[in-house]
Formats: sequence, C-alpha cells, structure tokens
Amino acid sequence: MRRLRPRHAAGPARHVVLLRPEASLASGLEAVLCCGAEVLCSLPLVHGLACTCPGPAALAALTGHPAVQALEPDLRLPLPRARPGPRPGLPGQGLPWGLRRIGLPRAWQRSRGQGVRVAVIDTGADWTHPDLAPRVRGGVNVLAPGEPPADDNGHGTHVAGIVAAADNATGVVGVAPGADLYVVKAFDRNGSAALVDLLQALQWCADYGMQVINMSFGQPASSPALARAVAALEDRGVVLVAAAGNGGPRRPVDFPARYPHVLAVTATDPRDTLARSSSRGPEVDLAAPGTGIVSLWPGGRLRSLSGTSMAAAHVAGAAALLLAAEPGLTPGEVRDRLRATAEPLPGLGPGEQGAGLVRPDRALAAAVPVGADGDMAGEGQGIQ
Repeated sequence: MRRLRPRHAAGPARHVVLLRPEASLASGLEAVLCCGAEVLCSLPLVHGLACTCPGPAALAALTGHPAVQALEPDLRLPLPRARPGPRPGLPGQGLPWGLRRIGLPRAWQRSRGQGVRVAVIDTGADWTHPDLAPRVRGGVNVLAPGEPPADDNGHGTHVAGIVAAADNATGVVGVAPGADLYVVKAFDRNGSAALVDLLQALQWCADYGMQVINMSFGQPASSPALARAVAALEDRGVVLVAAAGNGGPRRPVDFPARYPHVLAVTATDPRDTLARSSSRGPEVDLAAPGTGIVSLWPGGRLRSLSGTSMAAAHVAGAAALLLAAEPGLTPGEVRDRLRATAEPLPGLGPGEQGAGLVRPDRALAAAVPVGADGDMAGEGQGIQ
C-alpha cells in the first residue's frame, strides 16, 4: 500500500507513526485503523505510516498502542532564504567563480560524474531549460502525483543547475555535468514542505536507487522520522548533503544537516570568508562557494543567488564526481575523502568551515584508477 498521496488542504491533522522495530507494518496499519485514524501511505524507509487523526482521543489511543514507538505531527520545513546577487552577465557558457575556486575544470580531467544518480529534493526544476534538459533523467511530484515536477518557485532549478547543468554552449555548467539528475518536488511555490511530503520524497529516492541526495532545506528542531530516514538511506549507500542554514552566527546548524550521516555545508564568498548569513556549529563538515552564485532559473534564464543552499549543491556535485571515479565508495568513505582533501581556509574556525573548502580536484587526485589503462570508471557514459 506504499503510495504517494496529495496533501490535504484542510481537515484532520496529519501525523507520522513510527513503529517499534519488532512491530510489522501490518500491525501498524491495524493500530491506525483501530484508533479511528485514516492511513495516507506507508513509509517503509522509516518503518512507519502517515495518517490523519480525527481528534485527541484517536491521538491518545494511537500513542499508547503497543506497536507504536512515536507519533510525530506533520510539521513544515522551510527552504533557507536565498538572497539575490548581482545580475549575471556571462557571454556564451560561463564558468561561475565557485567552480573555478574548487578546482574545476581540472577535476573534470578525471571525472564528470558520469552516470551517477543525483536527486535534488526541492521546489522542482525547469527540466525544459536548455542546460537541464540533457541531464534530467526522471523525477516525481510528491505534492501532485501524476503531474510533472515543475518548478513554480525557482530555487530548485537554481540548485539543480549548480549540481549538474550540462556542458554546452549556453548558460552555465554544473559541478558534475555528466551526472544523471532526478527532480523531486516536495516544496511548494512558497518554499515550504510538510514532513510527510519530505519522507515520501526520501522514500522515492530509496525506491529508485539514488546515489546522492541534495537537501537544501532545514529546520532548527530535530525530527525522529527524518533522523530515521537519513540513517536508513546511509545503510542503503546513499550520500546525503544538506545546507547548514542561513540563520547567521547565532543560529546553530539546521536539521537534517546536523545529523551525523549528512554532510553539513556552510557558504563562502570569493574572498574565502564565511557568508554572514551562514549558520555554523560543530556539526559543520565542509564549506563551499555560496555567495553570488550564477545558475539556472525557470524560463531558460540565469540568476545569481546566495546562501547555503547553493553551497550544498557544490558538495553534492563533488560527491557525484568522486562516485563516478570510484563507484565502490560507501557514503562514509565519500564523506571522509571530501573532508580529508578539503582546503582549510585561514581565519575560519572548524565551526565555520568544518574540514575546509571542498576541493573535488584534490579528492579525485587521491582516487584509485579503475581499469588496466588507468581510465576512470564510467568515462564517457551519460554525456548527451
């Protein structure tokens, strides 16, 4: 009965039911129905269900059921607010400053992310954009199942372009221009997503074998269901990257970036200083360019934005480059390699940059060649 369901605009509140490890999904379904709640969908990734509860009595009965470990309300998560930057003025195809700073195109001599499946969970994307059309391989609209994951906000198109914009004669090029991009729309036109929608998005990524997931979103409070989801995706071999948040120096790193299974990324500017709006804390793993980043915008356009959303996308692309070069790496090994080869930035502490600025060129220089002639695995695959 695992299925995508559209959001309820009104009516009983939605909740996530997390089952005890020894309880089956069937027993969870029985518990929900016996308590007078309605099941929306199963969520095997978190060993749970999404449901609507008609009132306090049903909530109390469900909370006390022996099969239920926790009951979590369907809270909403916002996208970090990205700030507009200078008007882009790139003739032909431009190479944004951030890509130059982290060692591209030198890294492309060893890998272009060929065939690595990267999901961008966001507001959707303009898959007809000339720089995205060659790279988009599929996707899903969690908010309106059966409809394409169109971008009615712009944030998702911008992030997707940083990850994997095609290497052609127009617009900009992405960090991993050979990667296979999957558009997962879980955020609405206002840049807001419900927890249940995010869990369904992550479930889709697990079901369809994504290798890297970019999560340019976050919230200050932890979510038991989201924590279960990222741990389960780690077990399935998925590299998870998330924005640290745009809360400034007084706000800690957002969740899910704060979870240990996720690469938490802060944003830097062309002077190698930390973006003032970037959240920071001991959970930070890496820094990446995130100020005045020119990328794609719906309608075949370009736009400059700033924020940790943009920085996270650079790291997701770097992970794809590394996985194309060494397909056997585990998520933990990818995280370790990217941190070990990062460039420490003078004047920034660990809570601001983690191990330092991501440097995929250095990470790839440490890669183990595949094949007798030293060619990297997957070379030339997936290029349109």
